[in-house]
Parts: sequence; C-alpha cells; structure tokens
Amino acid sequence: MEEQFKIRFADRMNQLPPYLFGMINKMKMEKRWAGDDVIDLGMGNPMDPTPEQVTNKLCEVAADPKIHRYPVAGGMKNLKKEIAIYYKRNYGVDLTGEDDVICTIGSKEGISHLCLALLGPGDTVLTPAPAFPIHVYAAVIAGANVLRIPITTEDRFLEQINRMCKSLYPGPKLVMLNFPHNPTGALATREFFAEVVKLARKYRFMVINDFAYSKITFDGYVAPSFLEVPGAMDVGVEFGSFSKSYNMAGWRLGYCVGNEEMISGLSKIKGYYDYGIFSAIQVAGIVAMRDCEDQIDEQAMVYQKRRDFLCDGLNKMGWETDVPKAGMFLWVKIPEPYSQMGSVKFSIEMMNRANVALAPGAGFGEEGDGYLRLALVENENRMAQALKQIRRALKEIDGEVEAGSFELKP
Repeated sequence: MEEQFKIRFADRMNQLPPYLFGMINKMKMEKRWAGDDVIDLGMGNPMDPTPEQVTNKLCEVAADPKIHRYPVAGGMKNLKKEIAIYYKRNYGVDLTGEDDVICTIGSKEGISHLCLALLGPGDTVLTPAPAFPIHVYAAVIAGANVLRIPITTEDRFLEQINRMCKSLYPGPKLVMLNFPHNPTGALATREFFAEVVKLARKYRFMVINDFAYSKITFDGYVAPSFLEVPGAMDVGVEFGSFSKSYNMAGWRLGYCVGNEEMISGLSKIKGYYDYGIFSAIQVAGIVAMRDCEDQIDEQAMVYQKRRDFLCDGLNKMGWETDVPKAGMFLWVKIPEPYSQMGSVKFSIEMMNRANVALAPGAGFGEEGDGYLRLALVENENRMAQALKQIRRALKEIDGEVEAGSFELKP
C-alpha cells in the first residue's frame, strides 16, 4: 500500500505557538459573515479615516502609469529626506536621509527582516515582557533565543539587563525595546535610554526600539526617541510607522532610522524578499509627514477621550484599571472570579456571548495571562454598547456557574 504523502515543515515552525490574535480575528469575521454585529476592541486597527489630503494625493499619483512600475526598494529619496526632517523637527536628531534611513512595509516587516540580518542560532535577545509577538518571534524565526524581562520600574529593568549580561556567555546580542509599550502603554524616559546606551557600549549588544506609538501620548506626556540620546546611533536603530499616527494601518508604510551598518544589513535582506512600497503610497507618506502634524495631535486627543470613557465604564463595573499615558490600548486585569478562566477562554466567551472581540493577554506571553488588551478604536457609543453586552454575558455566566452548568477554569 502506497504511503500517504505528508507535508513536512521546518523545525522552526514547532517553536511558533498558535497566533491567538489570528484566531480571535477569524472568529470575529465568521460571526460578522453570519450577520452578527461584533464590536472590535481586540485589534489595534484604526477605524478613524486617513487625513483627506493624504488619500487625495494617493489617488492623484496612482493615476500616473509611470508609478505602476517597481518602486525604489529602500524608499524614495524625497520620503527619506522627509523622515529626516521629521526627526530633526520633533526630536532634534540629525539624519542625512540617505544611508541612515530605510522605508519598510510597516514596522512589523522591518523588524522581522532586520532580525534575519542580525541574528542566528546561538544568539540571545532580551525583550520586555509582556511583549508584542513579533518582538519575540522575529528573533525565534531567525534562530535566536529570547529572554524576557518583566516591565516594572526602569531601574529594575536596567538591573536585569546588567545581570543577564554578566551571567550569560556569550552575552546578549540584541536588546529589543518597545516604548511607548504595546500592550501596557508604559513610557520610557531619556534617562532610561541613556543607561541602555551605556550598557550596550559596555556589553557590546545592539538595540532596536519599536517606536510605532511615538505620537499617541496623553495628558501632556511626550515620548522621547531612543535616538535623542548621544551615542544611540552607534548601537541601534528605531522603527516608526505611519499606521497609528496617520491612521494608515492598511497602507503598510514604515521606516527604520539610525545605525547605518544595521540599516545596510536590513537593506541587503530586503533586497532578496521584496521590491519596496508602491510609489503612490510613498508620495502620500510625504504629504502625511509634511502637512498632517496637527491631525496627529487631534487623533491623540480622540484616543485620550476614549481612554477616559472606557476606564470610567470599567471602573463602574468594578474592574481595576491603570490609566495608560500612551498607546491606543488599555491593559486590564480580568477581575475575580472570571480570571480563573484565563484570558483565552474569557475572550472566546465574550466573543460568543457578547459579540465583543477582545485581545487575550496570553497572546503577549505567559506574563499576560489574566489580562486583556482593549483597543481604543471604537467610538464612545460602541464602547458603551460593548460594556453593556459584557455585563450581560457575565451575568449569564454567573447564573450558569451557580446552576453547575459552567466551569470557570479552562
């Protein structure tokens, strides 16, 4: 009898757990296809419109047949120059806009490919925990080991880096930072970045800072750039994104700035994987950076109002909330007795019973289980409806628990 043909994946696939956000998103879409109105507090997928002048420029440029050819792989010269001007205007950082800037297909793609350029088997990466999945699994896919450092105080985080550098042989090759942080909304100070640079010089590790939420800050707080610190460009790079600041998530436009050697490695890897970003999108990105600074501030204020509304609503339900100073999420502990379910089961129950999509904290690592990440993308009316439906679902669960027909533990 002929043996059945079997697909054999690479060993690295065994290191990738199920992508929980993909599972939740699939459930959401299936329910919507079935006619259910699912309120999405799960994905950080902006629902507010891209600035009109940016969209208009895209349509204008896309009509030109010359734009339909392969783009300049590392980014248009004028867009790279505009990114350099943006960094000078906002952070006082001097970039040439040439070898110290590269455009990427969103920051997620750029981080993934840079990890392929920098890392391999036997290398170690340090990253804050909980962690956005790509900050861990970009390194894992590249063959490296990842050690997580819990986010507490800046001093304790720095102490942990120092301790690990002393105790590990060989020492860490890369420290992956993400401030403002996803999912917790934690901010970093310039003093923190300065200490990271000192440690990087001492222990010879490189640094990546994912700065995707750079401009989504609240209550007068300003997020510093890693590159503001003297010496930062000697040891690392920073990734930025048009997705959040300009509501351009689906446009897939980002950039990496900083150390020229690291950017050269990213450029070399990308040369084998992609041909760059559609030129019309790049031109529209120039308009966004040049003309839409005021709209960034307006969008941040929209998120701040939604943050306050959702925190107030959760507090009235008896949930404890830490008010974030940045980002577009709340990082919320599941209250008792429902925390016994774990974040995955809780999120599935809310999807099925309340038609509300939530991001389970377990998707950000084991440190996140027992938490939920709630996106601030829906308007206040939709968030009020989501809270009402969650309250109703929890009351339903309470009744089933009392009747013995539902087990809280997974």
